[in-house]
Amino acid sequence: MLGPIYLGLGSNLGDRNGYISEAIAMLNAHEFIEVGAVSEMIETVPEGPLKQPFFLNAACEVSSFLSPQELLLATQEIEVHLGRTRKGTYDPRTIDIDILLMGDLLVSDDDLVVPHPMMHTRSFVLKPLLDIAAQVKHPLFQKTIQEIYNEYQRFST
Repeated sequence: MLGPIYLGLGSNLGDRNGYISEAIAMLNAHEFIEVGAVSEMIETVPEGPLKQPFFLNAACEVSSFLSPQELLLATQEIEVHLGRTRKGTYDPRTIDIDILLMGDLLVSDDDLVVPHPMMHTRSFVLKPLLDIAAQVKHPLFQKTIQEIYNEYQRFST
C-alpha cells in the first residue's frame, strides 16, 4: 500500500460544496481507495488570466493499493462523472482532483508528476493540506508542509 496519499480538491462552478463532498464520497466508495482525514473547505480566489467564480478547496488523505496511474484514472473518472470538461488550465470546473503526495514516491510521467510540481507555490493547496498533514514531509524538499507554508507566507507578502 502506498501512503499516505494526499489529494487536493477544488470546485468553482455550481454547488461547489456538493461537488467536493460527492467527489470524496465517490473516492471512498471506490473498491481500492479508503478516505481518511478530510480538511475543512476554504474559499479561494482563482488564479490565472480568466475572470471566474471563487473556488472552494479542500484536501483529503487516502490509502490505496492502486498504482499512481490507476489512481489518476480513478480521479479522472470521478471528475468526468461530476461534469468536468477539460478545456484549458485555468478554466472554471465543477471538480478538480489533484494527486499531491504519495508517501515518498516520485513520479514523472507525461500525464502525472508526484509530488505535484506547483503545490509549494499555491496557498489554495497548502492551507487545506495544513489541516490534515502539517507534519508530513515533502519527499523532494525534505520539509514539512508547515515549513513549506511558512516559507510561502514569508515570500508571498
